[in-house]
Amino acid sequence: MDTDVLIVGAGPTGMTLANELLTAGVPTVLADRLAQRSDLSKAGGVQSRTLEALDQRGLLEPLLATGDHPVTTGHFAGIPLPLQRTRHRLPWRSVPQVVIEGFFEQHLAAHGLHARRGHELVGLAQDDNGVTAAFADGTTLRSRYLVAADGAHSTVRSLLGAAFPGQPGTLTVTAADVRLSGVDPSTSHTWNEDGHWAALFPLGTDAQGRRLRRLVLGGPGQSLPRDVPVTEDEIRRGLSTVFGTRMHLLELRYARRITNASRQAEQYRHGRVFLAGDAAHVHLPLGAQGMNTGMQDALNLGWKLGAAVHGWAPKALLDTYHAERHPVGAAVLRNVRAQSLLMDWAGTRDPEVLAAREIFTAMAQLPDVQHHLADLMSGMAIRYPMPGTETHSLVGRPAPDLDLGPARVHELLRSGHGILLDPADTFAEVADAWSDRVDRAGQGAGTEPMLIRPDGYVCWAGADDPEPALERWFGEPR
Repeated sequence: MDTDVLIVGAGPTGMTLANELLTAGVPTVLADRLAQRSDLSKAGGVQSRTLEALDQRGLLEPLLATGDHPVTTGHFAGIPLPLQRTRHRLPWRSVPQVVIEGFFEQHLAAHGLHARRGHELVGLAQDDNGVTAAFADGTTLRSRYLVAADGAHSTVRSLLGAAFPGQPGTLTVTAADVRLSGVDPSTSHTWNEDGHWAALFPLGTDAQGRRLRRLVLGGPGQSLPRDVPVTEDEIRRGLSTVFGTRMHLLELRYARRITNASRQAEQYRHGRVFLAGDAAHVHLPLGAQGMNTGMQDALNLGWKLGAAVHGWAPKALLDTYHAERHPVGAAVLRNVRAQSLLMDWAGTRDPEVLAAREIFTAMAQLPDVQHHLADLMSGMAIRYPMPGTETHSLVGRPAPDLDLGPARVHELLRSGHGILLDPADTFAEVADAWSDRVDRAGQGAGTEPMLIRPDGYVCWAGADDPEPALERWFGEPR
């Protein structure tokens, strides 16, 4: 074997997975067809669950130290969710994808893992022992496992012949990174009576400290083929149509057309090959859910691949990646389709759509509705299907960030191990048999016993014997 894991694609999903494997001590190669990292902002925000996961690895504070990344208010279909700011321990942050990629690239390089750029995958073959990847320059690489994190037009998915059903794109809107004058800071989504609309989101500042924003324009006549270049005049006309003379374009930094295509791979696992991020699911970029869902795919898969490489993974552990993450991706596609409808993405001004939006907007003022939508969009509503969910409310959910005295739970997870919270100090003998992969903590902490996976999800809680859960998730004892 040349390496244990080959990751194809060095975007946020691939780099997050590379860091998880680095934490697990797994030799990894990260390859990307691009000669250099993209300088485009692309996604614009990081949700609460992703922020928690970064905190679990000690990466959140260094990431936020890279610039001005303000806490912002989330939305659902353009309807503000102000209570989202206080709903979770770590509220939504405006951190563009380009910043995340640059941060991860430096972090991985500091630990000796450098992306192999200019490596275009052209072929792959797998057998019972591993995967052989062929690149355009004539080189090959042999790995135990391969992960496709190579985007919506995934070469790996194509080479596998993996089914990718869903809805094709039927229209486009324009997305641009801009500097503007005359912006009201509270402006997010604005609609005209004729169906034209605009959305504005903060993107931090440029090197001169000037505020940047993501601008999205849509409505009648805005849908053009994806390969038609976006011009400054088009952006100015769109601003004028929606805002009149109130807002002006100062600088256009980057622009593209995005479609409303919605697709999801039928299977995330194909033998020793796994699909993650946009290679597994594509949809409208609402709420940065594509980037965040991809990064959370990587967080789910990373420790499981580590367990497989180190030889202690239970037989069915790698299959739980599809079982857990495919329903999450499907739920994201559903909420994005609902948002697209309520936003009147095409600018039809259909009376039935407008009536539904009016009622939904009124409902979204209710705290319980805001909390539900905030949990849905942030990833905090995820509950993985696993034994114990029927008997304990914590099982399958992200672990609470308890203060255990010398450390909080998220700090204990930085080892990449599982955590067995043992407040009554009753499981020392049991835990010792898994001490190479599970750390025991929380003695005298005044909480209830629970077993937390390396990705931060509770997989057992209560007063019964934890040994079956330890075997199910962490394999045979030593």
